[in-house]
Amino acid sequence: MAFNHLPAGAHDAFRPLSRTPVTHSVPMANTHRPGRPTAPEDPRPTPGTVLDRLSRGPSRAARITHTEHLPPREGRHAVWPDRIRTDVVAAIQAAGIDHPWEHQAAAAAHALDGESVVVATGTASGKSLAYLAPVLSALADGAQAPNGRGATALYLAPTKALAADQRRAVRELAAPLGNAVRPAVYDGDTPVEEREWVRQYANYVLTNPDMLHRGILPAHPRWASFLRALRYVVIDECHTYRGVFGSHVAQVLRRLRRLCARYGADPVFLLASATASDPAAAASRLTGVPVLEVADDASPRGEVVFALWEPPLTELRGEKGAPVRRTATAETADLLTDLVVQGVRTVAFVRSRRGAELISVIAKERLAEVDRSLPRRVAAYRGGYLPEERRALERALHSGELLGLAATTALELGVDVSGLDAVLITGYPGTRASLWQQAGRAGRSGQGALAVLIARDDPLDTYLVHHPEALFRRPVEATVLDPDNPYVLAPHLCAAAAELPLTEPDLALFGPAAAELIPQLEAAKLLRRRATAWHWTRRERASDLTDIRGEGGRPVQIVEAATGRLLGTVDESAAHTAVHEGAVHLHQGRTYLVKQLDLEDSVALVEESSPPFSTTARDTTSISVLETETEIPWGPARLCFGSVEVTNQVVSYLRRKLITGEVLGEAKLDLPPRTLRTRAVWWTVTEDQLDEARVNPEILGGALHAAEHASIGLLPLFATCDRWDIGGVSVPLHPDTLLPTVFVYDGHPGGAGFAERAFHTARAWLTATRDAIAACECEAGCPSCIQSPKCGNGNDPLHKRGAIRLLTRLLSEAPPA
Repeated sequence: MAFNHLPAGAHDAFRPLSRTPVTHSVPMANTHRPGRPTAPEDPRPTPGTVLDRLSRGPSRAARITHTEHLPPREGRHAVWPDRIRTDVVAAIQAAGIDHPWEHQAAAAAHALDGESVVVATGTASGKSLAYLAPVLSALADGAQAPNGRGATALYLAPTKALAADQRRAVRELAAPLGNAVRPAVYDGDTPVEEREWVRQYANYVLTNPDMLHRGILPAHPRWASFLRALRYVVIDECHTYRGVFGSHVAQVLRRLRRLCARYGADPVFLLASATASDPAAAASRLTGVPVLEVADDASPRGEVVFALWEPPLTELRGEKGAPVRRTATAETADLLTDLVVQGVRTVAFVRSRRGAELISVIAKERLAEVDRSLPRRVAAYRGGYLPEERRALERALHSGELLGLAATTALELGVDVSGLDAVLITGYPGTRASLWQQAGRAGRSGQGALAVLIARDDPLDTYLVHHPEALFRRPVEATVLDPDNPYVLAPHLCAAAAELPLTEPDLALFGPAAAELIPQLEAAKLLRRRATAWHWTRRERASDLTDIRGEGGRPVQIVEAATGRLLGTVDESAAHTAVHEGAVHLHQGRTYLVKQLDLEDSVALVEESSPPFSTTARDTTSISVLETETEIPWGPARLCFGSVEVTNQVVSYLRRKLITGEVLGEAKLDLPPRTLRTRAVWWTVTEDQLDEARVNPEILGGALHAAEHASIGLLPLFATCDRWDIGGVSVPLHPDTLLPTVFVYDGHPGGAGFAERAFHTARAWLTATRDAIAACECEAGCPSCIQSPKCGNGNDPLHKRGAIRLLTRLLSEAPPA
């Protein structure tokens, strides 16, 4: 019984709910805009008032399971270190900031002392200014150098939108400094004719790790003057660098440090994160250098009201007759509609591109019924749009022209959208870090804010809305990354050798596993030793060996068959489930059917259609143990961690009615199997334990399967991942263990650190799993406890009571945490 990584939101259906739109007239959030009438001098409604209006009526009120009130907080001022240039301080004051907060001044002092530092304070606490003050001061000093280049700084953001937003902010702040600060974005959207200017003249280059990996480091001779003068490297939103992506970025930064040393530079790293646990350790692991932390947030904060919202049960029945809740997507569309009608500026975050499009479309339709002028004030924002489309949406949201935006996490990170009143979060985003990051988008100007988490029909979401302490009484997760993962490290050693021949002393920079990998790379004829160094041997670019986002493989292009128009791309790893022949594909509100998937040429041909169904892929998975690295006895049971090989094959797909989710039929597919070598945690039980737990052979498969589903759903509470990062297999008699076994594995080659985290927190993780299953109100299992949206076996067999008894017996002899 196995699971692969289906894209989130693959078949979210709208289930209409009768409701009356809220039509109270309240002032809009940004009322004094050129070209718009001035609103009455009524006070902005408080977050509590807005929530009260949303929850009017017994049906709506019952959906709020918990409300958390975070009180306002006073700020604590300090003074800038005297080594900050007076003209930089004057520019900051001209921007309306008379004095820094204590954490801003402390971080700036560390930077001026040449100490790498991470600022880990709340959203909108002014982290940007904490690193910009010393950076601008250094750039302004350097502008007086004879060649006018002087010091340089590099800014890394996880998204293009954040880099573009930061350039705008730097230009505004540094305007009084004249030509001393020359910021420029250098990414895939930068026109070719501008790139040479950036290389030669910009002294503050804003880019992303992808461009650093593929564009800047391989062409380092052309960046020699910039790298030679590199004083600071700013890494914004550093908590996003986790798992496989974070591991790749860690190695990219080591390559950067190596080249800087070659040119005589030793840059200071300045990192920022609104949400991180043990930020100094995480930042040190990411950069490879010692990092200090500044985590005492001295900024003021307005009142925050945070509501947990559970959609109601419907009369519909899903797989095996399980009760079905109204979808979080449909519920969010309703709430967004009501907030826009109230004039409340809102962003609704949703995990999938399809979900963002659907929420926007439905909200527009419903707003048109209230006021024909309102639909144009709502839009969708997601990856895959053209750069000019993204920039226009960001400007419209920033100015207040847009009242509502349905967005993927592409808008989560740092883009300044000051003035928002509310945030809707469509399903738990996978980590508490992301939850608070998204919630922090509202109230960025210091005003009060409303955040609403709308639960999906999912074990983790259900658990959280009924256990609010898991969100509000626990710190954010530790950042999990593994730079020593050989699947990550090997291509970066090749890339480093292509940039400069790799020497013995260099290997220590890349970690202890580097020396062990070199002979394998030589055997594969990727590297060749000449004299005292290893050289890249191929004609192709070594940086093309890996996609640092961790997807791997060549992206599959989605092409309209009739016109040849490129609609977009899908990651190779998701192609078998997302664009198989017969799959339904949604793009900018239009629906397409996949007519052909050509794996050899990485092309999916589609044609526009309006099918009354969605599609869901089915798969089979098997797993074999390659090496058991660690084993802990839990009485006669065993908890293990090690390396495994997973074989997965998509074998068919289901067609489901859009409204009810009813299965219309199943079609077979002929796709090749794929193998994955990764890391896993697994546990076994003995026959005696099964007898004691009253789990007989007839229900054993269902009990194991149910425990597996629920444990996958709950793991994001303990590791920095979501259920789409991991997979699982449960077997009544596994050939390698010769016992009933449940595996949970990382969905990335070589592992991503999630299974290892699960191993070290297994007692708490499996206890929460058992409690979540036991607390669910359903009789025999449902999507809120043991059914999985990505089950390749159609959620069959499952046995809820057997899973509870099995986990209880397993945990009875677990060692103390």
